[in-house]
Amino acid sequence: MATAGSGERGLRAPRGTFDVLPGEGAPRRELGRIAEDVLERAGYGYAETPAFESTELFARGVGEATDIVQKEMFSFEDQGGRPLTLRPEGTAGFCRAYVEHGMHKRPQPVKLWYQGPFFRHEAPQAGRFRQFAQIGAEALGSDDPSLDAESILLLAELLRRAGVGELRLRLSSLGTAATRREYADELRAFLRAREDQISEEVRARIELNPLRAFDSAHPGTLAVMARAPKLVERLAPEDAEHFAAVRALLDDAGLAYEVDPALVRGLDYYTRTVFEFTSDALGAQSGVGGGGRYDDLVERLGGPATPAVGWAAGVERILLAAQGGRLGGESGDELIFVALDGEGSERDGFRVLTALWRAGARAEMEQGGRSAKGQLKHASRSGAGAVIVVDGTGPPRVRDMRTRDEEIASDVERAVELARDIAGRTPVETAR
Repeated sequence: MATAGSGERGLRAPRGTFDVLPGEGAPRRELGRIAEDVLERAGYGYAETPAFESTELFARGVGEATDIVQKEMFSFEDQGGRPLTLRPEGTAGFCRAYVEHGMHKRPQPVKLWYQGPFFRHEAPQAGRFRQFAQIGAEALGSDDPSLDAESILLLAELLRRAGVGELRLRLSSLGTAATRREYADELRAFLRAREDQISEEVRARIELNPLRAFDSAHPGTLAVMARAPKLVERLAPEDAEHFAAVRALLDDAGLAYEVDPALVRGLDYYTRTVFEFTSDALGAQSGVGGGGRYDDLVERLGGPATPAVGWAAGVERILLAAQGGRLGGESGDELIFVALDGEGSERDGFRVLTALWRAGARAEMEQGGRSAKGQLKHASRSGAGAVIVVDGTGPPRVRDMRTRDEEIASDVERAVELARDIAGRTPVETAR
């Protein structure tokens, strides 16, 4: 990758951008293929939005008080005087598309993934550019904790398959917007009482965005924030229960994490679960990908109330952290659907889902609140070759979607084996 300013004479690429030269593109393309395999076998469909949008979209969606909107956006007017902005992030654009195209009428949750260029006016340094590429995933239309856990696990799998080592997962919860506002008032009072100990930049932002104090590297501010009240300790009961459910699912999947009360994502739309993967291989710019819930954003942009969760990962940072790593892997073929039958079946269903992924199968789990009959109908329309039915009490049942025969499996491993055999043996035509 040739960065701006590396040429000897003549015109050069703008500062903070780069050219991908012959021989350098293969890892980027392979990373895209891995993302396609990991995400599409979990039911995420590829989507795109324009490289520029109305400036108002990001002001309303990302937040007026964020660094992105205040000083990092590339904004301009077109020939008609309309204010436009090169997209600094992907989520707001997909929420706009969800509303504009009536995607709330589709079976929920709607799962999307994307890759492409994004733009921020930042100081260029290793792993940070003014034009950069991201891979991301968004799931809109469900507040089920399994969707949060699924999102995190898929990003973990992408990074693992890309060869990123020394990964650390930081996890927290921001609660609801109302909880966050109350906490912000408490934090403002805390910071005002200690203004002589914190940095000038943090003092200037106390009124506008006090939570950003957690991101400061200033020694005095770090000492103050170590004693600051913690938002994760002030969650409403239902938000605390949701966060506990997400952690339980990650525990079941065997994914290690650290609950970090100081984790504050830089965008105003986040609610409830937030997470970030970091790699020590990157030094100061250690973040390789992260995201969280944004349950209010679609409604803020004029759509119906729509809970959602998603993430984005920097392509350049992944490749930098994975230098010397091996890209590649295998995927399954026919879809296997995990159906839930009765109360208490979700955790067992999630165990089956993650076991299918580990076995290389294309697999999805019920997350839309459908009845037992509705789940089978949805599986049929999705082209599932086999369905594993989990009831939370007895052993899983494996259903052949062509013959409608069912077999009781002795355990999860046997259910995965049977379902993969059925799905691989008999292609199923997707219902139209």
